[in-house]
Amino acid sequence: MRRQPQRLLVAHDTNCIFIQPMIETRLSNEPRKPARPKHRVRVLRVRIKNKHAEALDEMARAVNLCWNYCNELSLKILEREQRFVKASELQRYMAGASKEGLPVGSAVFQQVAEEFVTRRAQHRKRRLAWRVSRGSRRSLGWIPFKARSLTYRAGQIQFQGQMLGIWDSWGMGEVELGAGCISQDARGRWYLNVTVKLPALPAKPPTLSAPVGIDLGLKDLAALSDGRKIEAQRFYRDLEPALATAQRAGKRARVRAIHAKIANRRKDFLHQFSSQLVREHGCIVVGDVNAQALAQGPHAKSVLDAGWSTLRTMLKYKSDDAAVWFLETSESHTTRTCSHCGERTGPSGVEGLAVRRWACAHCGWAHDRDVNAARNILKRGLLQLEQQFSSALEAKACERAVNEAGAKASAGAGHGPLAAGIPRL
Repeated sequence: MRRQPQRLLVAHDTNCIFIQPMIETRLSNEPRKPARPKHRVRVLRVRIKNKHAEALDEMARAVNLCWNYCNELSLKILEREQRFVKASELQRYMAGASKEGLPVGSAVFQQVAEEFVTRRAQHRKRRLAWRVSRGSRRSLGWIPFKARSLTYRAGQIQFQGQMLGIWDSWGMGEVELGAGCISQDARGRWYLNVTVKLPALPAKPPTLSAPVGIDLGLKDLAALSDGRKIEAQRFYRDLEPALATAQRAGKRARVRAIHAKIANRRKDFLHQFSSQLVREHGCIVVGDVNAQALAQGPHAKSVLDAGWSTLRTMLKYKSDDAAVWFLETSESHTTRTCSHCGERTGPSGVEGLAVRRWACAHCGWAHDRDVNAARNILKRGLLQLEQQFSSALEAKACERAVNEAGAKASAGAGHGPLAAGIPRL
């Protein structure tokens, strides 16, 4: 709850005049409307041409050296002085490092120090993992930069005194480039990841038209509350024989290429599916299935191949852009509960997993297991929105009544004699 500046509310009592502080507050549980910012911040991922790989490898080794230096220095200061060193102090220790022959400048060193301190606090560790530059266990290349370190000129990127050729399919000369990093994938290809500000999409009023509930699964990626089912794609399973052949032959480059193809196919499918949902529906409710926990079980390959978490992330930011309501709600007992009468008469337990269609013993309504769960998820999401709306409206009504009473009381304060004189203290 966020506090606002106090106002003095003057009111009359039968025996005295008292002054009461009135605090205006804003409820934290108000329903969050889809964001409508003036600009959209996005990360563009652009391929850098292979001819610059040698120079970027050298820069990445310098970044690894800087990271390991911060890691070791932070640990020593913690052991000697019992405190965690800040990023500004690490930056002072690395002042002048570029003059000693390292191929990156001070702006990169400063960003490395800031990133190190951020990750150390995030993971709550005394020491982070070392970055290895050579060998079979080497770390993939990573070069962070600030906005001032990057310049776009005639289809190329000027960075650390070098002109890097890129495959510009986004039109980067028309947008303002921000901070980001240059990263390397498992195949040794380099990419420019840079934040940009894009103009906001045309505004449209958020509505709850055509709401849809989604039950995520393995055989069917998603069962929708309107009865549709989206079959799960077997991206990993389809290429698993080719992957096994390449692994047995010891062809590491081929193995990396197959893994990249699997990831790209999955991402493309999820992008198309999520964009279609956002275009067709004004409210999207998804069950909060725990993908991380299920990935530890016997169906780990299928869970990871489905990409549930990636799909929910895509739906979230695309819904914000399109002014579409997006909620994640609990999916507990959604398969057992009848979406028609609300009674829990469906199959339960491990034995009940094989039952895909069932009829409610209370009302006799026939259900498809996954579609019924999607409808229950949609009902819970709409009920959650309704409760948030009602609590926000009640709070605003109470606030309006208090303000009106305070205005009437303050208008008459100090005029006319007291009803019962000055009270005795």
